[in-house]
Amino acid sequence: MREVIATSDGPKAIGPYSQAIKANGMVFLSGQIPLDPATQQLIEGDVAAQTERVLQNLAEVLKAAGSSLGQVVKTTVFLKNMSDFAAMNEVYGRYFTQAPPARSTVEVARLPKDVLVEIDVIALAD
Repeated sequence: MREVIATSDGPKAIGPYSQAIKANGMVFLSGQIPLDPATQQLIEGDVAAQTERVLQNLAEVLKAAGSSLGQVVKTTVFLKNMSDFAAMNEVYGRYFTQAPPARSTVEVARLPKDVLVEIDVIALAD
C-alpha cells in the first residue's frame, strides 16, 4: 500500500513530487530546503540557519506521516560547499542526539533555489 503524505506544516512541493510517501512501514521524504512553510519563501541566513529550518520541515512532514525524527534510519545531506560541513553537523547533531541514523553527505554543484543545504530522509512509520 502506498500513501501520499501532504501537510501545510511543511513547505509545499515546488515540482511534480510528494512531500513524502508512506509504504510498507516506511516513510520516504523528498529533500527539504529551507523554505518557510507559512510563506513558501526561503529563510535568510547561513548554513546553520538553513539547516535548522530544513530539519524543522523534515520533522513536520514526518509528524504528518505518523513518524518522527527519532524513527529516521537514513539521511542524505546535500551541501553546496563542503566547507559548511562543521556548521551543518553542529545543528544536525542537536536533532539526532541518540542512535543517530545512517548518513551520507555530499557536496553538489547547485541546489534548488541556490540554497546551501538540502536533506532527505527515510524513516520507520510508527
